[in-house]
Amino acid sequence: MRAAYETALEWLLMVLMVVLFLEVTMGVVYRTFGVSLVWYDEVASILLAWITFYGSALASVKRAHIGCPEVVALMPPGVKFAFRIVAEVLTIAFFLLMGWTGYRVLGVLEGDSLVSLPDVPVSWVQSVVPISAVLIVAAELLTLPAVLRKSLRPPAVAGAASQ
Repeated sequence: MRAAYETALEWLLMVLMVVLFLEVTMGVVYRTFGVSLVWYDEVASILLAWITFYGSALASVKRAHIGCPEVVALMPPGVKFAFRIVAEVLTIAFFLLMGWTGYRVLGVLEGDSLVSLPDVPVSWVQSVVPISAVLIVAAELLTLPAVLRKSLRPPAVAGAASQ
């Protein structure tokens, strides 16, 4: 399940990056010929934000966010397990709060539209916040069993040969 989720996020990000590449390339070509696309900058910024938010979900499922793995690895199993539980609860609580707040903001933005594309609602653009929060919580929950199992292993010994 985790691998399929990771693959789906990778494909989503690849599509978004290709769309961003095409959009920026098109903007450059048009400007070269002296015709500027009015929506170019706004759409590029939105796509970059989407890549950032959805990329965070992918980083979560890969457990690739910044951390202190060396310090955690040296903790005794019981302490490490407790530390992981607290860290996961705080992380999930933060993203649930972010998702709920992001969802509430969508209601405030109802009726607003993009400046350069008045047919595109701002709430649609900003939906990335609650959606990515849910995706990150899902990633945390999918990887939690493996993280907890790993935390019960004895601490790594510095200089020990790998087997």
